[in-house]
Amino acid sequence: MIDPGAIQLVKDAARVEEVVGEFVDLKRKGPRFLALCPFHNEKTPSFNVNPALGIYKCFGCGESGDAIGFLMKHEHLSYVEAIRWLAKRYHIDLPEEEATPEQRAEQTEREALAVIQQWALGWSVEQLWDTEEGRRIGLSYFRERGFRDETIRHFGLGYVPEGGSVFASAAQEKGFDPDLLEKAGWIKRREDGTPWIFHGRVTFPVHGLGGQVIAFGARTLRSDKKSPKYFNSPESTLYHKSRSLYGIHFAKKAIAEQDTCFLVEGYTDVISLHQAGIANTVASSGTSLTVEQVRLIKRYTTHVTILYDGDPAGIKASLRGIDLVLQEGLHVKVVLFPEGEDPDSFARSRPSSEVEAFLRDTAKDFLVFKAELLVQDTEGDPVRKAEAIHSIVESIAVIPDHVLRSLYVQQCARLLQIDEQALVSELNKVLRRKYRKDL
Repeated sequence: MIDPGAIQLVKDAARVEEVVGEFVDLKRKGPRFLALCPFHNEKTPSFNVNPALGIYKCFGCGESGDAIGFLMKHEHLSYVEAIRWLAKRYHIDLPEEEATPEQRAEQTEREALAVIQQWALGWSVEQLWDTEEGRRIGLSYFRERGFRDETIRHFGLGYVPEGGSVFASAAQEKGFDPDLLEKAGWIKRREDGTPWIFHGRVTFPVHGLGGQVIAFGARTLRSDKKSPKYFNSPESTLYHKSRSLYGIHFAKKAIAEQDTCFLVEGYTDVISLHQAGIANTVASSGTSLTVEQVRLIKRYTTHVTILYDGDPAGIKASLRGIDLVLQEGLHVKVVLFPEGEDPDSFARSRPSSEVEAFLRDTAKDFLVFKAELLVQDTEGDPVRKAEAIHSIVESIAVIPDHVLRSLYVQQCARLLQIDEQALVSELNKVLRRKYRKDL
């Protein structure tokens, strides 16, 4: 038995256009690929590969499926053989031994948590729309933020009533294990061991790539400063924050079709931009980007535009994390909103056409943006300017494409008013240091 977790890793890594492209000559046509069908004779291409949906389909003979199905059909492999082929292709270790009792228990728990979260989605949505308290408090809050009813329903936004007893009674009636409710994040144990159920909050369900609800974010609507503004589901066998992006399920098709991804910080940023027609938007949910999140985006595009509010300190603090995106071979741009604005407020206060135009016209290459930002206050201070240059060279060094590195050296040398050869020399030092470190 192959570990189900390992199978899921293989499925997540497999890109249908790459797998099919191993055997078929694909030609890009917009967001899709076309080819002569490998399953029947034809003179005009009718075989389509759709990266956004992760499927292929021939409109001539009707054959369709995902990467696994293609291998099974084209290479005459069994399901397990196809999984092994993909694991080798994407360099994923695939445990071959029979699942241990611990692995089986983990899978059982993961499935149970998924049931709880799916039920909680329906229950919280019902509380928002079908109860007097939900409409008066939760629904009013969402509408005051400018969210239209269809947007609220689309994202599955909900409400948990005050007190906690309503949720406790409903969960008890369903027979859910209190320990699993705690692991799902709906119950927390106080120091004396008594349960605390989060309540009086609006909810934001977090969906996995396939649309399954895996976690929740919950915002308090009270002014009590003792209570955290946001409460998020804890890590579990179902939910790994470092591998998740808020909105990815709703955004993946638009990301692939438009060949770019807008990256924001919070739930409401995503929702407001989607409502404004910017559907290729996801959020890191307030955490620093991880390799897993970057690779999740890379499944659909190699172009990322990061949207910042006008806080200079926050921008400078996040610059280092962008090197991770560059290192994965993605092309990064930056949009800086006017002072006092963020993606949420900007999208809510302007027509969609103006939002789209602003994102298009103000997007700036990340390294150019970084160079301008770091050197703008170094006038007359050679030490600080040298520090800024070293930081920029560190970012250039992580770019895997050496031609692109050379072009950035030329561009940054002009911006920084420094001899290009000096930048090349410094870049080579950094690359040699990285090479020795990797040995």
